[in-house]
Amino acid sequence: MHFSTIAVTVLSAAVVSAHGNHDLDREIAVREAMFQYTSRDLSHCAAKLKSRGLEARAIQRRSDVAAELMKKRGIKSRDLASVLATDHNSTELGYTLDTAETTIFASNGSCVLTPEGESGPYYVAGEYVRTNLVDEMVGVPVHYDFQILDVETCEPVVGKYFEIFNCNSTGVYSGTTMSGNGNTDDVSVLNEIFLRGLQPTDSDGVASFDTLFAGHYTGRATHIHTILHMNATVRDNGTVYDLTAGHIGQTFWDQSIRDQVELLAPYNTNTQTVTSNADDRVFAVEAASSDPVFNYVMLGDSLQDGLLAWLTLGVNTTLSSTISAAATYYESGGVESTSNGESSGGDGAAASGGVMPSGSMSSGAVPSESAVPSSVGDSCS
Repeated sequence: MHFSTIAVTVLSAAVVSAHGNHDLDREIAVREAMFQYTSRDLSHCAAKLKSRGLEARAIQRRSDVAAELMKKRGIKSRDLASVLATDHNSTELGYTLDTAETTIFASNGSCVLTPEGESGPYYVAGEYVRTNLVDEMVGVPVHYDFQILDVETCEPVVGKYFEIFNCNSTGVYSGTTMSGNGNTDDVSVLNEIFLRGLQPTDSDGVASFDTLFAGHYTGRATHIHTILHMNATVRDNGTVYDLTAGHIGQTFWDQSIRDQVELLAPYNTNTQTVTSNADDRVFAVEAASSDPVFNYVMLGDSLQDGLLAWLTLGVNTTLSSTISAAATYYESGGVESTSNGESSGGDGAAASGGVMPSGSMSSGAVPSESAVPSSVGDSCS
């Protein structure tokens, strides 16, 4: 289990490009240059978070979510300190049966992120606003609690759309047939949206998701992609198309929990080469000066009972970048982008930058877990 202190991560998008030959030296230089515009950590926010009640509400929220998930999944009722002591009594922090939940959930790892770089080769535009991203996938359940703060003011970033996506248990992303993504001849994956989605940040800057523990693929350690959209508008069908971002990043899990998950079905059917955190280029850049790993607790006696994970992300809200999409999800299904990063669209029209493609976006039934806030508009500009 990972319980980091509030000392920090710089997940620059510089290291977000996930595959292929990527100039890490250049990207590291970009990351360092970005620090002239933003703080290196959130330590200066600690007193303000406490005085405004954000810390107390975060502890209560995580505790309530854990209890609700345990009840929903029929896990025997007991306090979370007991869960920790049973499953992780050898952790360096030495939690015991007497450890209070206020201590457990106050562990608040934080990452300061910049918007420079790429979203990785498997980003798909036009995904649904929804909390449950599982669809028909199988794996270890995870509930993510992300809190987004303005790194300059320490205030929550409210009403912005936070997006996450990751591969499934056997290392395949939905929505794209880009090279390296499983069987590239299987075009049916273009119409899949599993393990992708967005949520608006609430009054505390929080966006939450129910999804699955990511698998691995050759050349990369297990990771989750995160994108913060500062100016996104939700369409009336519950999707978002926005190719601008105030932050692009990647987050990771402890090697120890990864090793345990890899022993379980269907993760153990994945034949792709496993890359450890220690051997991952992106992880190495981050770990040199920070800690890009989730805090988490097991909800029951086994991993199959699920995990609750959380992380606080700091962003400079005055910065932005353009996202390159591998594909776009339309009414007729997914459409792969061309070599110049444009999508041919549902009617053959190209889309680039932050402009809405002229092909119709998906207008089918919104997934049951989707949420379309009434306060946002019905169409993109």
